[in-house]
Amino acid sequence: MSLDARLASGMGVFAAVVDTGSFVGAAEALDLSPPGVSRAIARLEARLGARLFDRTTRSVRLTEAGQRFHEHVVPLLAGMEEAASQVARSASSVAGRLRVNVDPFFSRLMLAPRLGEFLQRYPELQLEIINRDQTGDLVAEGFDLAVRFGEPRAGALRARKLLETRILTVASPDYLARHGRPRHPSELGRGGHRFIQFRNPNTGRAFDWEFRKGRSLYEYQPPNALLLNDVGTLHGLLRAGTGIGQVMELGVEPYLADDSLVVLFPQWCDERFPLYALYPHRQLRPVKVGAFLDFVSALTGTQPLSAPATAKRRR
Repeated sequence: MSLDARLASGMGVFAAVVDTGSFVGAAEALDLSPPGVSRAIARLEARLGARLFDRTTRSVRLTEAGQRFHEHVVPLLAGMEEAASQVARSASSVAGRLRVNVDPFFSRLMLAPRLGEFLQRYPELQLEIINRDQTGDLVAEGFDLAVRFGEPRAGALRARKLLETRILTVASPDYLARHGRPRHPSELGRGGHRFIQFRNPNTGRAFDWEFRKGRSLYEYQPPNALLLNDVGTLHGLLRAGTGIGQVMELGVEPYLADDSLVVLFPQWCDERFPLYALYPHRQLRPVKVGAFLDFVSALTGTQPLSAPATAKRRR
């Protein structure tokens, strides 16, 4: 027998009659009229095909069938109350399972060093971090939110911008000593330079190279470039003097500070690349999602928020 609406509502009325010992008492406890209680019990008995109470003008007693039904209903109703209580607690506290889709580079650079603080703050939270190149379908894959670089696609996701970082064209001093230093983006095609490009996870192709200075734009497509999809490998190859590449300023600050990488065109660095937190549209956002959003917002709050992005495709 399936649990339909009549059976579910009737079970509550039935339990109230047993607890109070009368239809009138059940009506007062449930804020119903006595005829309403009588109709609910009649519908329940019809649904079950059995009489649950022996009723007289002075007393209400369970039948044998009613007694057996009561023995099953009490633990069932208790379980339903506990389930409702747990849902209410989870809606108002940071607890339960939280599944997050995170860009691998951001995860290594900024999330991993501080994630322990978040877990210590919310010990009842079961956190699952999945590192992957693409956002995918958050809802279909059971993710509560994602942290991704790049402008989000229009769709059913809310987006909170966490930071913007400049795009820099860099090479090592050793590489420049051997191949010469171009002074303008237009000189990249001269001198037989080697180039390293990053793969756009959404298209599978290399990100285009764009150079911006105010409203001026210069575009260049490196020929025969080495194509990568891992930021750490890109940084390592550039520092080893393998070639010229474009990188996010986020994460290379130490290499610029120790001069293992040099910015080639300081005047052409007005392109920005954003980091967003993405999460499904919901009328009521889970508290645990809000807690993680606040956490990553605090992590990235130390990063400078630059002027509005002028390019949306770059890694």
